[in-house]
Amino acid sequence: MGKELIQAFETLENEKGISKEVIIEALEAALVSAYKRNYKQAQNVEVHFDEKKGEIKVYAVKEVVDLVMDSTLEVSLEEAHERNTAYEVGDKIRFEVTPKDFGRIAAQTAKQVVTQRIREAERNIIYNEFIDYEDDLLTGTVERQDRRYVYINLGKIEAALTPEGQIPGEHFESHDRVQVYVERVENTTKGPQIYVSRSHPNMLKRLFEQEVPEIYDGTVEIKAIAREAGDRSKMAVYSHDPNVDAVGTCVGPRGSRVQTIVDELHGENMDIVEWTEDPAQLIKNALNPAEVLEVHFVPNERSCVVVVPNHHLSLAIGKRGQNARLAAKLTNYKIDIKSEEEFDAFQASEEYEALFHPEMVEEEVLAEEGTAPAEPAEDDELLAVADEVEAIEEEVAAEDLDDQGLRADDIEEGNLGPDQMEDAVADIENDSETSYDDLQEDFEI
Repeated sequence: MGKELIQAFETLENEKGISKEVIIEALEAALVSAYKRNYKQAQNVEVHFDEKKGEIKVYAVKEVVDLVMDSTLEVSLEEAHERNTAYEVGDKIRFEVTPKDFGRIAAQTAKQVVTQRIREAERNIIYNEFIDYEDDLLTGTVERQDRRYVYINLGKIEAALTPEGQIPGEHFESHDRVQVYVERVENTTKGPQIYVSRSHPNMLKRLFEQEVPEIYDGTVEIKAIAREAGDRSKMAVYSHDPNVDAVGTCVGPRGSRVQTIVDELHGENMDIVEWTEDPAQLIKNALNPAEVLEVHFVPNERSCVVVVPNHHLSLAIGKRGQNARLAAKLTNYKIDIKSEEEFDAFQASEEYEALFHPEMVEEEVLAEEGTAPAEPAEDDELLAVADEVEAIEEEVAAEDLDDQGLRADDIEEGNLGPDQMEDAVADIENDSETSYDDLQEDFEI
């Protein structure tokens, strides 16, 4: 059996790319479990596969201790010294415990391990191959279908087209060839799982990359896609070369390029418009084929009111609102479409004022409530300077009053000579409205 195993391992390594060392390691781990399960052993066990001899041996691993408490896990120092006097407490000793009939169990286990490793290797190979197709298109054949899923054979693996990924109204027959967009690839315990779609917006992008060389090489860029799969889509494109017409390039001569994609998607209508960084112009382009007269943006919101000619209102809105809905998705703006007559009436409404002039509405409400708008607060620095000036003025005034009081006391008590008297009176008259005659009356000078 040993030589046969080695040959099998070498074949797997050469044909499946599975390392021989990996298989042997897995085999030894599986044999440990098989030994414990079949021989009801709870001891520490190791299994060793000798590549040269092709032999499989089982060993019980025990720790050297002074006092044995569990003979299945421990061995005394005295018994260990019978094998080798170099052993010390704490060392590990391996005792061969290979059962006589273990070869049969080993053969069964080896077969299971090899089979399992082959499956895992094949799964990994498939996963590694298909992970590169994530966010790309693949072509397969319809294998079968049930109430919910359509199963598509992609060669090495079968992918499930979920209800969400199916185009409404689309039907398939067995063996139909179909293109699908690979949303994601996952490596699960059941093997690789591939999730595909035909309704994803990126499927439209990949189809145009296939059909239009200028998109594939980057001359023309797809900026945005809005799609209602199976019915209608809008796509905004931009040319990095001023000599290349982005829309015309995608449409192709006499519509040949876009028609190929329409046929692949079973009649889905396409609106291809030019991308621009000007939001108003982009919204006008997105509402094609309707004519747009004006675009009024609501302040501080990604919202606008669009005015169209009276006879273009239904065209701008579209069947069941589809044209307006797709334009909103394409531009990422909330779009309210009004005819000229509707917009004239709208301009005179309170709703218009509330949307476009909210500050005026607020002032009117305050006026009705009798509440004046709050005056703007004065600058803190100006207030501080004003307080400081006022304090200085009060201090100067207090000093003047004190000075006047001292001089009046001197005059009253007669402590000043004639010359000093005249100076004092002059100072007081300069700092106040008191006259010399008044002082004479008050102090009986």
